[in-house]
Amino acid sequence: MPSHPFVAIPVPSAKENHHPTTTQSRAGAACLALMLGGLLTGCAVGPDYAGPPRLDMPAHWSAKPASRRQTGTLDRWWLRLRDPLLNRLIEQAVEANPDVAKAKAVVREARATVQQTSAGLFPSVSGSASVTDNKTSAGSASAVVDTSPYSLHQASFDSSWELDLFGGTQRSIEAAVRGAQSAEEDLRDSLVTLIGDVAAYYVDARGYQARIALAQRTSVSQRDTEKLTRSKYEAGSGNAVDLAKATAQAASTEANVPTYQAALAADIHRLGILLGRPPDGVASLMARSAPVPAPRMPLPTGLPADLLMSRPDVASAERKLAQATAKIGAAEADRYPAVSLTGSVGTSALRAGDLAKYSSVSWSVGPSVTVPVFDAGKRLATVRIAEAQRDQAFATFHSTLLTAFEDVENALVSLSRERVRAAKLTEAAKNYREAARLSRSLFETGSASFIDVLDAERSLYSAEDSLIQSKVSAAKDYIALAKALGGGWSDPVDVSTPIIVDSNTGPHFREMQK
Repeated sequence: MPSHPFVAIPVPSAKENHHPTTTQSRAGAACLALMLGGLLTGCAVGPDYAGPPRLDMPAHWSAKPASRRQTGTLDRWWLRLRDPLLNRLIEQAVEANPDVAKAKAVVREARATVQQTSAGLFPSVSGSASVTDNKTSAGSASAVVDTSPYSLHQASFDSSWELDLFGGTQRSIEAAVRGAQSAEEDLRDSLVTLIGDVAAYYVDARGYQARIALAQRTSVSQRDTEKLTRSKYEAGSGNAVDLAKATAQAASTEANVPTYQAALAADIHRLGILLGRPPDGVASLMARSAPVPAPRMPLPTGLPADLLMSRPDVASAERKLAQATAKIGAAEADRYPAVSLTGSVGTSALRAGDLAKYSSVSWSVGPSVTVPVFDAGKRLATVRIAEAQRDQAFATFHSTLLTAFEDVENALVSLSRERVRAAKLTEAAKNYREAARLSRSLFETGSASFIDVLDAERSLYSAEDSLIQSKVSAAKDYIALAKALGGGWSDPVDVSTPIIVDSNTGPHFREMQK
């Protein structure tokens, strides 16, 4: 096909009334045009999308050898955290989160756009009818003659059909379908993000509850040490410096509790918002403390190439690239002649019963051609714009894919290193616990100094607090890895139900708004 517009003469539409011989010729012309349209149905201009572009991708994850590739599925990965309340919160969030509801509406819009665009392949037909009362007067210099009033009945049907000779409408439908596919992937991506956020804030909240309990438990022990030091001081075997230090250490530990309580409240408030509720909507559910969720099963990491299908933001970016490619063809088709078939049937009579009589009927039918002769490069610029937008979509897809690789690599490294750190902190806390017990026992018998007790208790509290934070970090790294791999909701999501259901949308009297 030529790459430039044709210069041609428009074909005038044919119009006849009550001539059977002309009817046959015009019908033949219409059939010829239909046959031509059928022959060119498969014709298209613009580039054909050949699938996801081939990019350099690593053969395996650098933080996890290919020989240790895990098998399995990422569906409902949060069940591996083994926390029933977390499972409930995630299910409720999927049902009520506003961002998910918005993504569902975007899917409905995209699907309606496909339907709207597909209508361009079919003819459009409209009808009209009227009844008018008429009276005319014929006058001259000598006399005026009034005719009797009469009623005129009229009815007509008009139709038009633009033949998709160069595939412009097909390209537009192709772009709309790929846009709908991208919207569906965006919905899946919103679910991946939502589930990961709910799990992360839940783990964070459980971590602050554990740190509050540790601080309160430690401060009780430190107050006991303060009482023992005071008893020694009052008995004359202690000094005021040791008493002041014991009091200060207990108060310092107690001062951490309000800070942790504020952070806990912020996490609970965020969970409420994620579930589509007021900030305190889940406060009662989180009132009772529970252990920090600890994943007990590894996630199936697969291979880097799997992210093209498993990670929804990558899949959505690829569909947007396909959509942008189809739009080039739609813009290119606009540079070619447009052929339309138009026709109309009308009838008029003085009586309604005569409208169907052959003598009252008139009709017209014929093709018309619209040729872009000169537009100062406007249509060509539209094509260039579409090509530039396709390049932007490709760059976005490439960037999204690289970011996905980075997210997985970072999560793998963080999770593996945090597990090593947690093991060391567990060992440290165990030994500090024993040191604190021995130093306190020796201090009670006068065999150790108060400095030893103070240092042992401070070190024990720090080690246990760091261990809790490490457990939280390990669980959040596990969650981050699941998100990076594209794990999320696997059950079907109903997108057909609108957020707002209108009523009384037919003809009705409109009340004045206040």
